[in-house]
Amino acid sequence: MFKSKAMNSLIASLAKAKAEAGAFTAETALTDITAKTAEIKQIQARIEAQEIVDAGKKFDADGDEIKDTVPVNGPIVVDPNRKGPFNTFGEQLIAIAKSSRPGVPVDERLLKVQNATGASEGVPSEGGFLVQKDFAAELLKNIYTTGVLVPKCRKIPISANSNGIKINGIDESSRANGSRWGGVQGYWADEAATVTASKPKFRQIELTLNKLMALYYATDELLQDASAVEGVMSQAFSEEIRFKVDDGILRGTGSGQMLGILNAGCLVTQAAETAQVADTLLFENIVKMWSRLIASSRANAEWYINQELEPQLYGMHLAIGTAGVPVYMPANGLSGSPYATLFGRPVIPIEQASAIGDVGDIVLADMSQYLLADKGGVNMASSIHINFLYDETAFRATYRVDGQPVRDKAITPYKATSGQTLSSFVTLAAR
Repeated sequence: MFKSKAMNSLIASLAKAKAEAGAFTAETALTDITAKTAEIKQIQARIEAQEIVDAGKKFDADGDEIKDTVPVNGPIVVDPNRKGPFNTFGEQLIAIAKSSRPGVPVDERLLKVQNATGASEGVPSEGGFLVQKDFAAELLKNIYTTGVLVPKCRKIPISANSNGIKINGIDESSRANGSRWGGVQGYWADEAATVTASKPKFRQIELTLNKLMALYYATDELLQDASAVEGVMSQAFSEEIRFKVDDGILRGTGSGQMLGILNAGCLVTQAAETAQVADTLLFENIVKMWSRLIASSRANAEWYINQELEPQLYGMHLAIGTAGVPVYMPANGLSGSPYATLFGRPVIPIEQASAIGDVGDIVLADMSQYLLADKGGVNMASSIHINFLYDETAFRATYRVDGQPVRDKAITPYKATSGQTLSSFVTLAAR
């Protein structure tokens, strides 16, 4: 089988470079050896790229392409279950890797994915390629089903032509008369001869998509197997993006990233008990945190804890005279299953919780009061230059997302006597 002129030229260049490297002696400068090694690897990469270009083509003895003169009218075999030009995610990842190499034309199937979404991305230097819709949907499904906090948020999809959204929210900080809904007040007909005009006060909630990027280095051996690429990388990207979004929901700074619960203006931080021992969790802490949760959130709220707090929860008890009743452990002791609830709400260990004794080691949160906006797609790019000498290709997945709590302030209760505020998000102060 004959090869193309371009391929023959590359093969000759490779043979020459290897011959020159073989002539090196012990006295050859290290810089010359390094440069020649890099040249050889670059030629090898170009040969691999040329193989893609030449795939399916026939050439004569001079290296010229032989064009088919008879049209092929046979049926095209297409996977009926696919929703784009690629049959598998691994197949698209390999196409992205090969199309990102210098001098290699972009795989036309990648451009078809861009055209189908109406997106502008499509040139490696301009950010990479969007993942085919059905594969992106599967990635996002994994993120939203394996995440702890993500699936419980109030999700707002952003259209393909937008990078953010502005929503009117109620500017409310008190439930006292004249303050509900930021200024609406109701009257009974005979309470006043004259009714004072009132109106709600709104604030603007702005969600501007931030880029969350994940990197993965794939060996050249891995890229030879589409199934292996798909199995490894889809799981790696899904889990890393899920972890970072959960972390952003809890502790994001709001600057170039999501605004997390622990940095939000609506967070209520319950003070520790007087003379409470460092790094401890007491029954009184739990009771007082629950009392600071706004009543409307009690049906949805959950406890999120650092897993290292569990031994203290199992030993927690309510003192009754000289004895006590377990707060968290079943009546039958360790032989039974833990209730895993406090005040009837689930207790869920999460990796993102703070270290014991720090603010955020235990959080009581109603995640339905957290807004999460995303663009519903994943952008994928690759480069052979980052780890060129190690035969590795870098893949970068980009997911655009933003989030923040619905409220920006804690709430003063209607009939408050203690002066304490309430919120859908409550944590415990540092001990």
